[in-house]
Amino acid sequence: MSKKIIAMIPARLQASRFPAKLLQLLEGKPVIVRTFEAVKNSQLFDEVYVVCDHDDIRIAIESVGGQVIMSKQFHESGTDRIAEAVQDIACDIIVNIQGDEPFIEKEALKQVIALFENDEVEIASLMMPITEKEKIESPHCVKVVVDKQQRALYFSRNVIPYPQDKTVVAQYYQHIGVYAFKKDTLLKVTALPQSTLEKIEKLENLRFLENGFKIHLALVHQVGIAIDTPQDFEKAKAYLAAIQ
Repeated sequence: MSKKIIAMIPARLQASRFPAKLLQLLEGKPVIVRTFEAVKNSQLFDEVYVVCDHDDIRIAIESVGGQVIMSKQFHESGTDRIAEAVQDIACDIIVNIQGDEPFIEKEALKQVIALFENDEVEIASLMMPITEKEKIESPHCVKVVVDKQQRALYFSRNVIPYPQDKTVVAQYYQHIGVYAFKKDTLLKVTALPQSTLEKIEKLENLRFLENGFKIHLALVHQVGIAIDTPQDFEKAKAYLAAIQ
């Protein structure tokens, strides 16, 4: 029996590093609209929803024919936001794509979905090799270390692994904020209280690890430009102008 796979795009108006970034215009379209259209146009999903907390985002998505679910309460993370929204939606797998990923690659989404061909996988995500010193050391770039089966051992805003022995070549991976869950697993992990490591690092995926859930990662080499800061937005504008 084929699985019903839906995409949920959590969209919060305010962001600490770049307020209202999702409504910033990229060549005439808000960032959130470009993200929605990229996910919709991938044709990988039975349904695509934007889950938001503000009428301005709702209006932007509805103006292009998108489906919107308004959050009923405050949430600490995007994962908690989509869990509330998905309660009454019949589906098997939920893919959580951040609203600030206007250039998310179809191939990357295919790879995260493909991990569920292994029935043991409950949570899946993506990682990408990084070599730039600036990214490796930046707290805005979340790093992940994995075991030999590409299951997450730890996520951090700090440098992991730390190169104590400079003679050993270290491979660094950036965690890409695309998550996929079996529906029952999503509801389980979001029913758990925030964990200590999650609070320390401000990374919701650490709640999953601290409670014994395994996160399987697919290795990708290109995903597009995530917009986390005003500098990222300028890069995104330049990139879009170049490809057009």
